[in-house]
Amino acid sequence: MPSALQTVASNLRLSDLAPHTVQSEIRAMSAACDAISGINLSQGVCDTDPPHPVVEAAIAAIRAGQNIYTRAEGIAPLREAIARKFASFNRITVDPHSEVLVTSGATGALNSALLALLNPGDECLVLEPFYGYHLTTLRSQRVTPVVVPMPAPHWELDLDRLRSAVTLRTRAIILNSPSNPSGKVFTKSELEQLAVFALEHDLFVFTDEMYEYFIYDGAHHLSIAALPGMAERTITISGFSKTFSVTGWRLGYLAADARWLPAIAYFHDLTYVCAPAPLQHAAAAGLFALPESFYTALAVEYQAKRDALCSALSTAGLTPSIPTGAYYVLADVTHIQGADGKQKARRLLADTGIAAVAGSAFFGTNSDGTNRGENELRFCFAKKDAELAEACRRLAAYRS
Repeated sequence: MPSALQTVASNLRLSDLAPHTVQSEIRAMSAACDAISGINLSQGVCDTDPPHPVVEAAIAAIRAGQNIYTRAEGIAPLREAIARKFASFNRITVDPHSEVLVTSGATGALNSALLALLNPGDECLVLEPFYGYHLTTLRSQRVTPVVVPMPAPHWELDLDRLRSAVTLRTRAIILNSPSNPSGKVFTKSELEQLAVFALEHDLFVFTDEMYEYFIYDGAHHLSIAALPGMAERTITISGFSKTFSVTGWRLGYLAADARWLPAIAYFHDLTYVCAPAPLQHAAAAGLFALPESFYTALAVEYQAKRDALCSALSTAGLTPSIPTGAYYVLADVTHIQGADGKQKARRLLADTGIAAVAGSAFFGTNSDGTNRGENELRFCFAKKDAELAEACRRLAAYRS
């Protein structure tokens, strides 16, 4: 018979999930880039300067003693400001006291919403190319992601393919517009089709709209929750990380029907207690203080950054898929040496000192086990002008 010590030792093992979990390729490339003091276009850190009123409000809040727990839903002034923003920009009417939750980043919002609304064994449709954290968050909760590809280079919605992916266990779909990594902005027609689809199959819609102000070429952002019949089934997620260039603050928010919000808030409280207190005051000040011109200027500034990067990639023979939103570019890197996307990314880093992320982080696999993103790299252009200009110079001079 096994000894008591052997019995105890046999219980000291990783969870069933852990052996299948590896460091995100985005973070792995950031670490590899740091090791050679390269230019990091792999992670969406958004190292441009935050708006001055937001920074000053954070400092003032800390000095004023706003450093203790807030209520789980977030401070009232911020929830009220978010509700006004939803009404004016997203055309969504929400009650700030029963339908808005301030969260520890958009990741905290999604994690809490999934815990509250889906069960292990449920299926959730995920449009490809996808943000890897969406997929891994589903898996971490034992929800099965069902990947539905959209064809390059324009990533059009294929409703027939979406319908064919539905099973009796399908309970939700994740939407990301503007999209990380493709920069796709879903059109009104596509969103209307998705709304009909969600109603037809009685699905929740988790929509990540973090890049809603980063819109180019005359495109328009539309929230699916604003469409008829969608408010009650849609969890609309956004945040301040990208818009205010404060990714390290971990400050997001969501809107959900009053039936769902208490459960979502419960799980957010359980995991995070509350979003950082002084930073909530800073975000509220930003929403009150920043004029509409701040947001329009943001789109103009980032479109210029996009154009510079896409031009350099084209010169290098790394054909970009031109994004109409967000601040990432997927580029075809077929001609870079390497057996897969990870090797190609490391080859580019070694040759140029520029870090990008393998497309395999954002694509699923074919029936033969090959990844559909092995010849794509994702580049982030949320960089200060001087550093982005140097990256563009190196890329334009690069010959794979």
